[in-house]
Amino acid sequence: MKCLKVKGGTLRASNTFPTDRYLVELSASSSKMLQNATAAYNNKLLEQTIGIYYEDITFRDILFDSSYRGGGILIIDSARIRIDNCFFLHFNTEGIKVQGGHETFISSSFLGQHSTVGGDKGERQFSGTAIDLASNDNAITDVAIFSAAIGIVVRGQANMITGVHCYNKATGFGGIGILLKLAGNSQTRIDNCYMDYNSIVMEDPVQVHVTNGFFLGDANIVLKSIKGKVYGLNILNNMFSGNPNNNVPIVKLDGGFSNIDQVVIDMNNVIGMVLRSTVGKFSVDGNGTKWVGDFSNVLVFPNRISHFQYSFYTLEGPKFVAHSVSNVSNNAVVVESEKAIHGIVSFFVEQ
Repeated sequence: MKCLKVKGGTLRASNTFPTDRYLVELSASSSKMLQNATAAYNNKLLEQTIGIYYEDITFRDILFDSSYRGGGILIIDSARIRIDNCFFLHFNTEGIKVQGGHETFISSSFLGQHSTVGGDKGERQFSGTAIDLASNDNAITDVAIFSAAIGIVVRGQANMITGVHCYNKATGFGGIGILLKLAGNSQTRIDNCYMDYNSIVMEDPVQVHVTNGFFLGDANIVLKSIKGKVYGLNILNNMFSGNPNNNVPIVKLDGGFSNIDQVVIDMNNVIGMVLRSTVGKFSVDGNGTKWVGDFSNVLVFPNRISHFQYSFYTLEGPKFVAHSVSNVSNNAVVVESEKAIHGIVSFFVEQ
């Protein structure tokens, strides 16, 4: 089916609507909804081997009310689908679920399991997922997610998320704002998003870019280890704000990583949270023979310094004193001199 526009009005589930269905289902008879989309994707079952059955269909200015009995819209094996200026409410499963296909554009829409403007007394019981993308090449733009257990879960590649405001279930209550579920093949860009008391969780991120975001209320970024790999990750130019009494790091590791390459976490600004980076620099002023640059409270990955530089400046005593790096371990660099002297050592390290 091609070139169809569905515009205006309300779709509301009745009291007898099946709890495992969706108000709108773009699904051909030869397509099948995958029960484990992540495993299926890893097994290449979501590749375009059976064709595209729906193309160039637009949903605009529609209220999808699932009445707590199922989901909003299901899209399978489709291309160039637009969901614009829609409202998804009272879903128990997913507000929007996309499997296979590519180029579904979701824009200027609102999604929530419960009608709330925040601070809901029942927030701990929020469930369901607002948007589930088990698909490639999609875009979510200017969307607000105001209640659900998970705001967005991404299981495909080359997806773009920009201008999204997640204030669904808070991370402190077990919620997640954005979850990158496809471990090892993320290739996702998250730009200019507002994480409001909930976090971004990435499983073994590969080629992921998070930039220009605002993280409020101890919201942070969690790197979750599945196979211990993180490659091509950029977390740059974000703002973090939280409660200084909680000591929450802006980037947190969940498990150990042994395969790390091309990771840049830098140029973020922080109020009330713990700064984490893959780059560190500071100076140590001392009078003696040893200067220690300890970056263990700043660097993201434990016991990993891949590059370092230092400069030695004498304040008094002989102008030229032999000095060298004597140890690099546990995210600390030690510089020692042959004679006691009052000097300043400036360190720069990278992971």
